[in-house]
Amino acid sequence: MALKLFSRDKAQASPKPAKGAHPSAAGQPSTPSFDPAPREDLKSDLLERLLQQKRYNVIQQETQKWEAHPRGPAAVRKAQQELEASMALVPAGSVTIPLTLSAQPGAPEQEIEVEPFLLESWTVTNARFQHFVDDGAYDQLEYWPEEIWPHLIELKDLTGEPGPRFWQHGRHDRRLADHPVVGISWYEAQAFALWIGQRLPSEAEWQMAASWHINSSADLLRRFPWGDAMDNTRCNIWSSRQGDTVPVTAYPKGGAPNQVLQLVGNVWEWTDTEYNITDDEHHPIIGEMPMHAIRGGAFDTYFETQATSQFRTGQIALARMHNIGFRCAMDLAQASWINNG
Repeated sequence: MALKLFSRDKAQASPKPAKGAHPSAAGQPSTPSFDPAPREDLKSDLLERLLQQKRYNVIQQETQKWEAHPRGPAAVRKAQQELEASMALVPAGSVTIPLTLSAQPGAPEQEIEVEPFLLESWTVTNARFQHFVDDGAYDQLEYWPEEIWPHLIELKDLTGEPGPRFWQHGRHDRRLADHPVVGISWYEAQAFALWIGQRLPSEAEWQMAASWHINSSADLLRRFPWGDAMDNTRCNIWSSRQGDTVPVTAYPKGGAPNQVLQLVGNVWEWTDTEYNITDDEHHPIIGEMPMHAIRGGAFDTYFETQATSQFRTGQIALARMHNIGFRCAMDLAQASWINNG
């Protein structure tokens, strides 16, 4: 059952961009040319609605629940097929996470073992996130940690409706349907992942996916998903001259060996890991607000050294930036189509 803490007064919650502000933050069109996505009526039948919303893991996690449904077996097969097509296996391995801001040799590091897991091949698009907004998930408290409840009313679009920061009237621009959703906080990314029955990847898992093992006796990890040298024809960073986000399926030659795309460039990606870092004297660097690690660089990343599989940085969890998106992950144990295969 959806719990609600408050009702939104849309007549009073209509903030407008400040004068001189950039109304068309990168990845979003300016207000005069905004082309809102059409509204879609939700199916009344729960199983049909879950299919409509592409919440496939919610379906396949409860297969027995649908046995008596006329479309139950077919819906479960559909859900498993869609998950198999959209998620890739990341093998087990170990990654090294720097613990300080220092780039000097010998700086403290932490080695983390990563179990095999499944990662989405693409970042979450505006079109997918639209289902979350249309379901009223911003008012469904089961998807949000209690500490964020007082702030949910602040998670609004340009017109004061619940939704990503750069949307309008609760709609994304239909021309950006296949672009990564941006203007979402870590809490919004986490809530979406829970809503579809998945989770955010940890920072170590993300690095494992973006590094991949080099076949050699040294057990090395790549600096980029495609190899060890930057190639701006394989990713969307500042030097690629796109100047904006691109569809999540762009730059297929920049994918990892398992064809997970855009782990470098296009948008930074939220991870589930808190961003904890120390200075060179090992004193924790503590911000005023909780931070989470973001990885991968974005279309406006100027320094190519920041668009690698190893570079670490973080952002406050409530930040809703024009260049941060996310993708979802799931435990291998949840993949019944693999475990029962």
